[in-house]
Amino acid sequence: QVDVTAMAQLFGHVDVTDSGFILAVLSITFNPLFWNMVARWEHRTRALSRAFGSPRAACYCLGAVILVLNAVRSHCFTEAMKSQPKLGGLDCHWAYYLGLAILAVGTLFVISSFLALGFIGTFLGDYFGILMEAKVTSFPFNVLDNPMYWGSTAIYLGWSLM
Repeated sequence: QVDVTAMAQLFGHVDVTDSGFILAVLSITFNPLFWNMVARWEHRTRALSRAFGSPRAACYCLGAVILVLNAVRSHCFTEAMKSQPKLGGLDCHWAYYLGLAILAVGTLFVISSFLALGFIGTFLGDYFGILMEAKVTSFPFNVLDNPMYWGSTAIYLGWSLM
């Protein structure tokens, strides 16, 4: 038998019927599904590369779409956080500064990953047949296996605490 007390307490603090919450969940779910499906489709068919005239142009276009989707996701997340009830224990200075520190570490990982990989490396260039000369092993890849994902997660966790 499973004890669901903690889950029940958590859902007591989350309004899952709020439209902003639903939009945030949908955008958080949709984004990686979309870009992974499009990238895998491109890898199999090369349809975007043909449509845009080159793999680089297609990759830059998909990267721009991903950036727009990420901006929409961030907006939806922010609006959902504004409309959700706050936990009393987290409405204090230490939680704010802890959130700020976690957000800063996440931002460091995301930005340093982007700088190490470049635009094409960050936005699925390998699916377009654009390969890097060598595997990136410098910071932050020498600290974490997936620094972009961990950094993004830390950003949203820090944002939530703040």
